[in-house]
Amino acid sequence: MIKIAPSLLSANFAKLGEEVVNITKANADYIHLDVMDGSFVPNITFGSDVIKSIRPYSNLPFDVHLMINNPDQHIKNFADAGADIITVHAEASIHLDRTLSLIKSFNKKAGVSIVPSTSEDVLDYILDKVDLILVMTVNPGFGGQQFLNSQLQKIYNIRNKIINSQRNIDLEVDGGINLNTYQNVIKAGANVLVSGSYIFANTDYSHAIASLKKI
Repeated sequence: MIKIAPSLLSANFAKLGEEVVNITKANADYIHLDVMDGSFVPNITFGSDVIKSIRPYSNLPFDVHLMINNPDQHIKNFADAGADIITVHAEASIHLDRTLSLIKSFNKKAGVSIVPSTSEDVLDYILDKVDLILVMTVNPGFGGQQFLNSQLQKIYNIRNKIINSQRNIDLEVDGGINLNTYQNVIKAGANVLVSGSYIFANTDYSHAIASLKKI
């Protein structure tokens, strides 16, 4: 089953709680929260305090994507704030196995993300600890970028790794997901689609979310 995770990066920050309520009512599956530190990526968004403040507005899983350096220092704060899934970047964690174990020590699902220039082979030795793999199909840091078709083969390769692992791992894709790209992403093997600009630019969130599930 295809799951849709609207990215609040494209929401109206002046009424963030209301946006969370509306996207929940529109039958989203996850709430995707992009945390950026201005170091690992060029932009800065929000931290654990903001996530804690909007947690009461939805009972959906909070899918927290840490685009930050030194993630180990902050994982507890995001776990305490109400994250259900905490995803770190393979490029930002030197001791990735230890970082994933830390996430799981808080009874949270652990995710790993890789940027477009990173090979999927970095995942080979941590598949036993991940619950979600996030493939970036744009260079992270900004919303509204153009989808990189070069990542479709990577998505396909990772799906095969998941099959071979015999584990139930979500394969999530983030970046440039819209009506022109989503079907190819699903065909390549993704089952969770992150979409920000496309969904929040639509006046009918429910229709936008449903449109990304049509095979």
